[in-house]
Amino acid sequence: MDEDTFQRKLAELIAEIGTLPAGERDKLELLVAQTRERHEQLKATFNSLQESIDFVRLSIKYLLFDLEATRRENAQLRKMIEGGGNQQ
Repeated sequence: MDEDTFQRKLAELIAEIGTLPAGERDKLELLVAQTRERHEQLKATFNSLQESIDFVRLSIKYLLFDLEATRRENAQLRKMIEGGGNQQ
């Protein structure tokens, strides 16, 4: 369910609750408020997780770049060592 659908359904529920007697309405309005608050917390948590995943992806890209650079440097140094040993 996307955000617009959720908000629309919640608004429909609130309108339906508004037609109930006061005693029943208070309890259900409290539940709706709690649901809205939990939904906002879930959205915030999801956004935080998404940012963390993006950070991990970027970190992996940097690590892979560094690994490839280290491999190239290692290969160059090996060639230098092997070439230097043959000249003596």
